[in-house]
Amino acid sequence: MTPEKTALVSCMRNEGIFVLEWIAYHQGLGFDAIVIVSNDNTDGSDALLDQLAALGHIIHIRQTLPEGSNPQDYGMDLALKHLRDNGFTWCLHIDSDEFLLIDLGDGKIADLLTLVGRADVVPICWRNFGDSGLTHWTPGASVLRSFTRAEPGPTPGETKSKCLFRVASFARATDHNPLDPLAENPLVLSPDDEWLSNRTLYDAKSARFRDREVSCRARNARLNHYGVKSQDLFLMKNDRGDGQGKQGMDKYLLHSSWHRQANRNDVEDRAILRHWPDTDRRLAALRSDQQIATAERTCQDWFETRRATILTPKTLRAWTKRGAA
Repeated sequence: MTPEKTALVSCMRNEGIFVLEWIAYHQGLGFDAIVIVSNDNTDGSDALLDQLAALGHIIHIRQTLPEGSNPQDYGMDLALKHLRDNGFTWCLHIDSDEFLLIDLGDGKIADLLTLVGRADVVPICWRNFGDSGLTHWTPGASVLRSFTRAEPGPTPGETKSKCLFRVASFARATDHNPLDPLAENPLVLSPDDEWLSNRTLYDAKSARFRDREVSCRARNARLNHYGVKSQDLFLMKNDRGDGQGKQGMDKYLLHSSWHRQANRNDVEDRAILRHWPDTDRRLAALRSDQQIATAERTCQDWFETRRATILTPKTLRAWTKRGAA
């Protein structure tokens, strides 16, 4: 029997200051490939991603977006074509601010699939991590070590998920879950091997699976969601733009409803740091390549210049929601 191949997929724009830690961490989880789809990078990260691809660390797909298209959905079309053409069985589509944490065995993707590998879809719930009181980011610092405050746990009806899914079972995928099932009556299991309704897979847009209490009580896997990071990084999302191509939102304003929902600092959670020694070793190995190190430094310099240009006192006032505490 041909071994099942697993791929981690992410659509990214201007994430050059974060991508090495994200790659180093997830390499340690045992994915057979990491696929990054980029579009319209202005921070220099194309050169960084190209060098990483040249050395076999990732697969880098550059996309040119048609007018009015959705960056993540269009990017997933390209990624899924690559996975199908190259015989991949499983895909996990997450963002650069999300880190998969598996609490089974050695914490590898194979440990999770040993339990739930008969499924077509495995929704994995977010756990929101806040800014831990940090207002100013230093490029080169570690996301995992810097942000260790989080919400207590998932909340049924509120918490969203991302999906690990069988490539052959679906025609396409959006940011939170696969769509247009090709498998008859696709099987949906939580990371704890509990049955969930597949009705969400037939909705035009959804990010939660029923029974929501069952989905949220899973303990074998979760996604640490660092959607805020430091205050300046959160505000710089307004400059980068939304992955779904939305315009004119107040989502990335300080004290907006989304900011309050995502910026959770209720409890200390350092569980993911069980993987830090391995991540640190892999990160050092990546940076030992001079071209990678130089390209990352270019991204860091770009960020510092851009931040100084964008985050003026006037902009800070404009990007702070009025009447909010």
